[in-house]
Amino acid sequence: MPHEFAIIDLFAGPGGLGEGFSQAGCREEARMKIHLSVEMDDHAVQTLRLRAFLRSFDTFPQEYYDALNKGFPFPDWGALYPANWKLAQDEVRQRVLGAKGVFDELAGELDKVREAFAGNTILIGGPPCQAYSLAGRSRNKGKTDYIPEKDDRHYLYREYVRILDRLNPAAFVMENVKGMLSSKVDGGGIFSRVLDDLESAGDGYRLLPLAQAIPAEGNRAEARDFIIRAEDHGVPQARHRVIILGIRTDLAKSLDLVGPILGTAQEPISVGEAVTGMWKLRSGLSRKDDPDAWQQVVRNQAFRIAGAAAVPEEVRAMARAIAVTNELPHLRTSGWKGDKSVMPEYLQQWFSDERLYTTLQHETRGHIPDDLGRYMFSAAFTRSYGRAPKLAEFPEFLQPKHKNRSSGDFADRFRTQAADRPSTTVTSHISKDGHYFIHPDPGQCRSLTVREAARLQTFPDNYFFCGPRTKQYHQVGNAVPPYLAYQIAMAVSCLLS
Repeated sequence: MPHEFAIIDLFAGPGGLGEGFSQAGCREEARMKIHLSVEMDDHAVQTLRLRAFLRSFDTFPQEYYDALNKGFPFPDWGALYPANWKLAQDEVRQRVLGAKGVFDELAGELDKVREAFAGNTILIGGPPCQAYSLAGRSRNKGKTDYIPEKDDRHYLYREYVRILDRLNPAAFVMENVKGMLSSKVDGGGIFSRVLDDLESAGDGYRLLPLAQAIPAEGNRAEARDFIIRAEDHGVPQARHRVIILGIRTDLAKSLDLVGPILGTAQEPISVGEAVTGMWKLRSGLSRKDDPDAWQQVVRNQAFRIAGAAAVPEEVRAMARAIAVTNELPHLRTSGWKGDKSVMPEYLQQWFSDERLYTTLQHETRGHIPDDLGRYMFSAAFTRSYGRAPKLAEFPEFLQPKHKNRSSGDFADRFRTQAADRPSTTVTSHISKDGHYFIHPDPGQCRSLTVREAARLQTFPDNYFFCGPRTKQYHQVGNAVPPYLAYQIAMAVSCLLS
């Protein structure tokens, strides 16, 4: 890679793709740097801008660590470091891609970048996925007036293609949900149109799968070959996404492509390994919360589970142990930075920052007493049987009271993340209630914290998410895992070198 490459990050979210490419770009053999990030969400923009500001230094400023380690608010960065803050503001733009006038505004910037870097640019990003995801399509079916052809979200990928066509970068990476493969509009599949449009943009692109063999020149890979299984690449999460790599045709002709570009699959990383070193926390009570009240609720729920004849003996035994223990956690938040020695060394290095002496955004939610019992039962059941219980397997006194509980639509309503394997896909739904993301320890009776979810997504431990906790969860769930993005970035740099 003889020149520095400028990165344009569209639909950037909190910066998962950008973080991976930025860290790869710090290596001598890669030399890539984000020039422009575009995102519409207020809090994600704040997160992006803070990270862009920090990256403008050779090492993060001491004031950042002083605030984090001591629990202080951030200083006024613009007053303290005006030149660096101005760079961050210029880099991160809050814009709604696809809205009137936005493309025209960005077009001049794209032209300048293309000319300044002599075409050495890389476009990354993932258009919003609500129209393609299975959950989103299920919700849309329930709307009597919903017409797929009139849902602009189906066509937001075209805004990505429009910018691709204008920038004509050396390479691009586009990410989306697996549901894009089966989504249909106007009676036809959307994915083949996406590939056609990407292939013909600019001076033309050769589309490459990252985790499968490369088809012969002139042939297009099968649709499913573009799926990446994140758990095969060092991410402690079963996250399956469509990721398309495009190399400009003039550059692709000189490459000897075999694949898989990302290399062979790695041993999976478990939830237990990913969250190792984190202090045990108690959940909160949604009303009248304090440590003594919480411990009394937990013991009451444990005794009820232990005494229920319909509950499997292994689960009852765990509940009995919780009921009589004197070691129930009493903290809801922890500034303790623990030992990560159980974690594979490459993840230790990826997560760790020696200047950070605390655990960021590791605070639990509050829950109603019945949910504490449900979480305890689900976690104990999962530890005993290697799977989360279906709702019908919960004892009657822990059954939710809603009318549709027997419909089958809520069979997986309470899902514990098993400690001995990768988690299920972390999605933005984690911002709502946490029922699908129960901590594997039965004694903690809680859902995952923002930092635990961020670990499963492979955000470095010094990555700060701006906004209230609900918005932090939402940002984490919407992101591309940075460690996966880092590997993709390194692969792209090898191809372009």
